[in-house]
Amino acid sequence: MALTAETESRLYRSLRVASGAAAHLVALGFPAAVAVLARPGSSLFSWHPLLMALAFSFLMTEALLIFSPETSLLRSFSRKIRVRAHWALQLLALLCALLGLGIITYNKHLNGKGHFVTWHGLTGLLAVLYAGGQCAGGVLLLYPKLMKNWTLAKLKLYHATSGLVGYLLGCASLMLGMCSLWFTTTVTGASWYLAMLCPLVTSLVIMNQVSNAYLYRKRSQH
Repeated sequence: MALTAETESRLYRSLRVASGAAAHLVALGFPAAVAVLARPGSSLFSWHPLLMALAFSFLMTEALLIFSPETSLLRSFSRKIRVRAHWALQLLALLCALLGLGIITYNKHLNGKGHFVTWHGLTGLLAVLYAGGQCAGGVLLLYPKLMKNWTLAKLKLYHATSGLVGYLLGCASLMLGMCSLWFTTTVTGASWYLAMLCPLVTSLVIMNQVSNAYLYRKRSQH
């Protein structure tokens, strides 16, 4: 029996709500699990995985989910408030990422190890630098008059698209970190595959959110 358009729409919305709820749980659960594994304070290095997980799994994910029409924790608030919360979370994410980068760099210096010689290290560095550039680019949305030849709608579109790229870089860095010797000796078997699924789940939810926003904007223009 074929589903009606209304039933399909309701089913699709339910799936989006469920996937958004899963993203919220993963965004919080993954850094919590990393904190248990790393035991922050047990060593200088122990702060690095926790700070990076907080930056790219929790803070950045929540900063993007704020604009989800179904699963935003602030959907009852005005867009102005949501934009401010987005800014605050993104700045906190950048701060955590910079601290995490600084700690691992100093730790490698103390131990006489090479800097940024692995795919994880290179991707992590690129993700942090990209996050800094993305935050700087966000200023243009606060002061769109600085870009006289660009409309606000186009600035929002490019900011969202470039933000997605930065978010995926951060998730890729987390996944490569889970291939490191420290993680693979601590987490093995099915637990490792479950951990690898965490950035994938949030990435898929965020990609779907951005693509839907893009399609909605395109339809509204016609």
